[in-house]
Amino acid sequence: MSRIRRRIAVHFTLQFFFLWVFVAVTMLGALLLLLQYLVNQDLQKTFPYGAVSNIATETVVEGDRVTIPSRWVKQLTEAGYWLQIVDDEGNVVYSSNTPDGKLKASYGAAELLQIEQTGRFGAFKVMTQLDTTDKPLFYMLGVEDRGAERLDEWAREFGENGLVRNGSIPELEQALGSSGQYVQIVGPDGRIIQSIGPAVRNEPYRPLELISMSAEPASHTTDISVSFDDVTGNAWILHTVKESRDVTRQPILHEVILTLIYLGGFLLLLTLAFAIWHGYRYGQPLLLFTDWFERMGKGHYHEALTEKDKKKVFRKNGKIRMRYRLYKEVIAGFYDMAAKLEASEKERFRLEKTREEWMTGISHDLRTPLATIKGYGHLLESGQFTYTENELKDMGGMIRRKGDYMLELLHDFSLTFQLKNNAVRMQREDIELNELVRRAVLRYVNDATIRHVDFAFEEHKHDLLVKGSAKWFGRLLDNLITNAVKHNPDGTLITVRTAAEENEAIIVVEDDGAGMDEETKRSLFERYYRGTNTDEATDGAGLGMSIAKAIVVAYQGRINVESREGEGTKIILRFPRHTGKGRIVER
Repeated sequence: MSRIRRRIAVHFTLQFFFLWVFVAVTMLGALLLLLQYLVNQDLQKTFPYGAVSNIATETVVEGDRVTIPSRWVKQLTEAGYWLQIVDDEGNVVYSSNTPDGKLKASYGAAELLQIEQTGRFGAFKVMTQLDTTDKPLFYMLGVEDRGAERLDEWAREFGENGLVRNGSIPELEQALGSSGQYVQIVGPDGRIIQSIGPAVRNEPYRPLELISMSAEPASHTTDISVSFDDVTGNAWILHTVKESRDVTRQPILHEVILTLIYLGGFLLLLTLAFAIWHGYRYGQPLLLFTDWFERMGKGHYHEALTEKDKKKVFRKNGKIRMRYRLYKEVIAGFYDMAAKLEASEKERFRLEKTREEWMTGISHDLRTPLATIKGYGHLLESGQFTYTENELKDMGGMIRRKGDYMLELLHDFSLTFQLKNNAVRMQREDIELNELVRRAVLRYVNDATIRHVDFAFEEHKHDLLVKGSAKWFGRLLDNLITNAVKHNPDGTLITVRTAAEENEAIIVVEDDGAGMDEETKRSLFERYYRGTNTDEATDGAGLGMSIAKAIVVAYQGRINVESREGEGTKIILRFPRHTGKGRIVER
């Protein structure tokens, strides 16, 4: 069965492995798609500032060769932006859409620091990003800032004390023309001091509003260029109405997501194929087993497989067909189980018959003393006879002995079922077996009523400690010795010995008497097995040996019987030996 467990475990483990890998790939793909969506949303808001960091992420560096995705080149060109990538020596290693003669092929340290700090180079507004993942590279994304250049020129031409001179306002309005641009002079507190041109705003700017318009231009309707007056702290802001142009969505991690989609689809198909194959592989045999169980449930154990089923399962040469080979141990187990169930059914009928015989014996055992008690009762009740004092004592003694016998019989009957159902509290204490067994044997040696057999006791040379109860161990030995006394002829020697073997304490009750046949030996410890004979002085109705075995089992012991007809009987008891330090040593 271990092989079929391994095979089934492997099959289902593989199926669930592929299923969970598919789930993991799907979740990862969904996560990357969500990431792509969020990145594009952020790019829509922050373009071109967010574009430079994404370009740095997707740039491939192979030695001295630097490559960026062509879609970025196309989008930047359409938007009028140029891109330069500078290495740690200040040399430009990559350029795209650069204006002729206006940019340099290499930069000095101070120049790059100024570009990074001011965000400008000449007439260009520059967004920067430093990436040190593979090798240090400095990304510069720029666009010509004509608005800032014009604004600086107007501030010099029309400005006075950080404001537009009143007489120059018409000239500035003429310079703005019909472009839709407008200029606002904003004080340090965000209040609009002057507004020239078709301005659409009059309320003051909040502290972070102008920063948002500069950092997230896509979120606002105008692009701004700014010039500052160092004396007054006023800001000249040129608003240019945007053209309606959307930023192209970038397929961030496009290749990775496609790979995950293909892999997930392949794993899904593979999982479905496994599931269909497993359904066919396991389904048909299970239908066969269902019919099999149904027949066995009706008690038809000899019809484990019909002829039709045998043709499905077995080839003509007797080998199991491929589709059922996975269950070959199960099929073999079914045949074995059917045989055992059939044998168990026969055994059940035998035990039922034995129980009926036992009940008959119990009825007989109770009826005999009851008849005696009833007879004496009628004699005493009739008053027809007079009895001497000695005769009355004899009659009373007979009634008492018969009553004691019935009480003992009922006690054994009750005790048998209590032991079987663990309803008796079995005390556990340290017991030294040598002394306990010696005293038990000595009681029989000194019993004047037992003269037809002899006793011998052989003691182990060392103390034998076990966990148990002196009361129950005494009852156990009494049942075994009494059984040997009762069922052996005159002159039999009954030897009781104690011994030790590895971690076990051993008690042996042996006789050289009549012995037992195989049927008696096999049924010795059954509650319902007894050859009833009420003429013998018995302690019960075939229950003594059943009680003995129940006591042994209750104390984690074992009991074995060795016997042959005419050669005597040996009963061997084994118990876990106790160290005397609160621990039982078990094999």
